[in-house]
Amino acid sequence: MRSFEALFGRAAEVHADAPGRVNLIGEHTDYNGGFVLPAAIPQRTRVGLARRTGRRVRVWSAQYPDGAPVEFTLGAQTRAGDWADYVKGMTRVLGDVGTLTGFDARIESDVPVGSGLSSSAALLIAIGRAVRSLCNLPIDDVALARAARRAENEFVGAPVGIMDQMACSLADTSAALFLDTRSLEFSRVPLPEGAGLIVINSGVAHNHAKGDYATRRRECIDASRLLGVQELRDIGTSDMDRIDALPEPLNRRARHVVTENARVLATVEALTAGDLAGAGRLFNESHASQRDDFAVSIEPIDTLVAVATAVEGVYGARLTGGGFGGSIVALADAASVATAAREILRRSAAAGNREARLLVPA
Repeated sequence: MRSFEALFGRAAEVHADAPGRVNLIGEHTDYNGGFVLPAAIPQRTRVGLARRTGRRVRVWSAQYPDGAPVEFTLGAQTRAGDWADYVKGMTRVLGDVGTLTGFDARIESDVPVGSGLSSSAALLIAIGRAVRSLCNLPIDDVALARAARRAENEFVGAPVGIMDQMACSLADTSAALFLDTRSLEFSRVPLPEGAGLIVINSGVAHNHAKGDYATRRRECIDASRLLGVQELRDIGTSDMDRIDALPEPLNRRARHVVTENARVLATVEALTAGDLAGAGRLFNESHASQRDDFAVSIEPIDTLVAVATAVEGVYGARLTGGGFGGSIVALADAASVATAAREILRRSAAAGNREARLLVPA
């Protein structure tokens, strides 16, 4: 793999990184002003930067090792529809924070692209941290997450919520991050002793910039309008009669978001109380809601979840991430988490999915 020195003829001045994330529960609630419960995963995106004179940027990714560095000029960034758009978008937004200088950048990552584990947000935050350090930008971690969301929404064109960027900016692997996506208030929720997480990439990639994700977001906006509220966050489970009266499929989309918000709050309570069986049931209910009401799961994911929930030592499992592919997360007994993970992969392969890959435990 080509080093920074081999690429640019000098050493990097600044190094930064950011983790991928797994969302334990709270899917498609973030852009509805709701609650989420993500955690960082061990896989990370790493960036090295060195200053250049002028405003020219050169950036190279180890995921495309045979390619030449992508070049662009600060203040004249244009979309090209590739991975470098995330770097361009982040620099454009950070240009509103302070004065940027040109730089050379080398990127490498072991967060799988299209896995539902925030490879894009990890890239945005890692680049943001490196540029913040190089250019002494006056921006804290929450504001950096906001900037990353702007870059993805406004420049890349992916209508994502704030969860991914907040998780990659603030979360760690020692606890889940309970986040109110409306106020951006957050707290850390340690996993109880005896709990283990399993994260498996299905091998089916997804893309937030494509139409299905945007369609779900528009449906949520339409449901909110018909219900007379700003966001679906403003509707509770006591309003199910009003939700059920909405036209198809808006009734099901709203039902998922409202019940998912309730499940996040219940999961925080269950984990705090050490009730792993209860939290596992909430994982299962969340997956069923994503499959039946929000319609973002697909057959390979459903099969992987069914396989996982049938394995001894697993309390529950669900699709994690935006859907239409990606990964699953399972809550398991810590004493048997490695054995359970291997068994899930074995049974998944026997069911015909030989592309699934274990990410956690690493």
